[in-house]
Amino acid sequence: MTTTAAGAGPKAAPAGVDDFDADAPYRISGSVSVRPESFGALVYDFHTRRLSFLKTRALVRVVEALADQPDVHGALEVAEVPAHQREQYLKALAGLAKAGTIQPRSTTEGDTTS
Repeated sequence: MTTTAAGAGPKAAPAGVDDFDADAPYRISGSVSVRPESFGALVYDFHTRRLSFLKTRALVRVVEALADQPDVHGALEVAEVPAHQREQYLKALAGLAKAGTIQPRSTTEGDTTS
């Protein structure tokens, strides 16, 4: 389920993100290394030996922000992704989750208040 804007209420998930829960917290997988480049970033998974690319710097900012935000929407907000581009980014993040580049995290992971 996704939201149109902070506090605007839920709407149906965009096509291609059926099993990706943007309301959940995510993080970069522990086996993945992200190397920033001028175009975005190279992403290498040491378990699968897969090399892939993040094609924009904005997507890199979103992926890096995931660990510090309560959900994917928060990472999109912090990375300043415009509202009209968020569906596109959700699709990209769903693909990264399917590939194992990002993974769900527990709600207490990264919580420094306890």
